[in-house]
Amino acid sequence: MSTTEALIPAPMYRQREFHGFESAGTQFVYLVPSGSIFSIDKIGLEILDRVKEVSPTKEELVGFLIERGYAPAEIEASLMELEFSEVIQRGDVIPVQPKLPEKNFPLQRVVLNITNQCNLACTYCYEYSEDKISKTDGKPKYMSPSVAESSIDMLIKESGDRPSIHVTFFGGETLLNFPTLRTSVDYAKRKCAEAGKTVEFSLTTNATMLTEEIVDFIAEHKIGVTVSIDGDRELNDKMRVFSDGRGSYDVIVPRIQMLLHRHKTNSIGARVTLSSGNSHVRRIYEHLTQEVGFYAVGFSPATANPKRLYSIGEMKMGSILEGFEDLAWEYRDWAIAGRQHGFTNVNDTLKELNSGMSKAYPCGAGLGLLGVGTAGDISLCHRFVDSDVGKMGHVDKGGVDHAARDQFLGTHHIGARYDCHTCWARPVCAGGCYHEAFVHYGDTSAATLHYCDWIRGWNDLCLRIYGEISQKNPSFLDRFGDN
Repeated sequence: MSTTEALIPAPMYRQREFHGFESAGTQFVYLVPSGSIFSIDKIGLEILDRVKEVSPTKEELVGFLIERGYAPAEIEASLMELEFSEVIQRGDVIPVQPKLPEKNFPLQRVVLNITNQCNLACTYCYEYSEDKISKTDGKPKYMSPSVAESSIDMLIKESGDRPSIHVTFFGGETLLNFPTLRTSVDYAKRKCAEAGKTVEFSLTTNATMLTEEIVDFIAEHKIGVTVSIDGDRELNDKMRVFSDGRGSYDVIVPRIQMLLHRHKTNSIGARVTLSSGNSHVRRIYEHLTQEVGFYAVGFSPATANPKRLYSIGEMKMGSILEGFEDLAWEYRDWAIAGRQHGFTNVNDTLKELNSGMSKAYPCGAGLGLLGVGTAGDISLCHRFVDSDVGKMGHVDKGGVDHAARDQFLGTHHIGARYDCHTCWARPVCAGGCYHEAFVHYGDTSAATLHYCDWIRGWNDLCLRIYGEISQKNPSFLDRFGDN
């Protein structure tokens, strides 16, 4: 050995970034930022504890483990596995952030806000409440078939080599403009066939305008449906009312049950908006599944400035997490028994965890998804349609503004959200919803810090459920593989 080599200090082991958790008596690590999940045996735990305590060299660590009674071959195998899995490494740890998307990232979905009108006056609605950011004065109330067709042409053009694309119909109340929805479906199928692509459809509705004719069309064209409903009559009618104050429950439930009876070709789910006056998770879930007949129910807190009466405060969010945890453990029990539970919040998170996803962005907005308003203005997503924020072109005036899109993606990447850099949950959260951030902080690039503790608690819960399912019925997780 040369004098120079002798002076070079041996590299010390250091922990990589991970979140440790226990599930059903087994220790796991969730690796950040790769999103991978590994179980850890006894020697692995001793290695992690020792590395965290003193940052040893390999020679020091091996000596320590031999004193603890481990054989050299066992030690070497464990160290190789932990290094290969990037749980530990020798030398300084350099943080790795997800990569920026490629230029002109192919579009996959367009959300057509085919009307900016609604026949309900829901108190918390982000489109019509005090937190409204869209400016519809001077804009058509209903999207014309020609604008819808131009939007579909744009989607096909911008989708690149993607073999399949998706069109979502939205509002206002979507079905107020059913004629444009109908012609758009036919047009999209014909144009995609010409382009050698397939197309799928979905829509969101408050269910007030469902008829047998509309439902049969939806079923014929295999359109997925999300129905907005907030629970039983008492809970739903606190917020989801007509302009004269009448509740909507008695109007929509017979129509929803007709929809569930006649439409069997695609998924139908309920979307519940939780607010300060409605946070009864278990009660809502059981009513919508057992009495109304939904197979899948998802929950989302109302997007609101914290000054609003319906805004969910920190204490209420804590009680909501308790309600989520109650249903989540029930999901676990069903999964271990090989049954599919309808609580979609757990299902969606487990799907992301199983994929090893490490997101650079919280959602597809501005990336694989864009929204289009009634006049043809292209926006970041459907929540920003017709607002001054997130403008990204016009379907008939040059199409997608790629410079604006690239600029947005460059400034909203998780690497630019500095508040998130030390958070272990960032592979799934990636900073949170842009619209939520804008309403709460006036800045789409702000991390949704008011939800951070909640998000970490939720992801830790889902990791523990994932760990237990992986041990007791691992074949259940196969359903997430190709979706």
